Order: sequence, then structure tokens, then C-alpha cells
Amino acid sequence: MKQEINLFGKCPYFTAQKIFSGKWSILIINHLREKTHRFGELQRKIPGITQATLTKQLRFLEEFGMIDRYVYPEVPPKVEYSLSKIGQEFIPVLEQFEIFGNKFITQMSDYKI
Repeated sequence: MKQEINLFGKCPYFTAQKIFSGKWSILIINHLREKTHRFGELQRKIPGITQATLTKQLRFLEEFGMIDRYVYPEVPPKVEYSLSKIGQEFIPVLEQFEIFGNKFITQMSDYKI
């Protein structure tokens, strides 16, 4: 039986794929590049995402250090999410995704039947 090799933290492609493996992670990062958001704001900006999924994705991105979570010491608790320093480093990559996505959309519209 083959033993699985853990490439996380060793291979840059595998590492990036693992961090952004969630269906919604890139959209979350995109919205957080605009400004700091509260949970409800993010949920409204991403139609179709459930509360449980958003919670899971935010925890995942926080665990990898891509976002910061700040809990205000008040009742009821107020929680805000923002890009961390390393999360901000991803913005140029995100901009390239946008350029590629727009080019691909344009190309695909040329093939409409």
C-alpha cells in the first residue's frame, strides 16, 4: 500500500490549493479585500452560502492565517473579519483571477450557439 506524502508546507501549489480548497474561500477573501466585515454582512454578500458553511470557511481561513477575527468585548458579542497581512499578500493573485475570469467569460460568450 502506498503511503500518502504530505506536501502541505513543502510544495507551493499543494499548499495554496489546500488553503483555498473551500468552494467559497476566494469569494470571502474578495469581499474582505474591500473592507472589514461582520458575519451577517458577508453572508448577505454571498448568496447561496449557509450559515454553517460560512462559519466553517471563516474558521478554515483563520486557521491558516489568511484572515483575522476580532471579537469586541461587549454583549451581544460583535465579531469582525478582515484580511491578515498574509491575506493581503494574496490580493495581486486575486486580481489575476479576475482578469483571467473575465477573459474566459468573454471567450466563452464567443462560442454561444
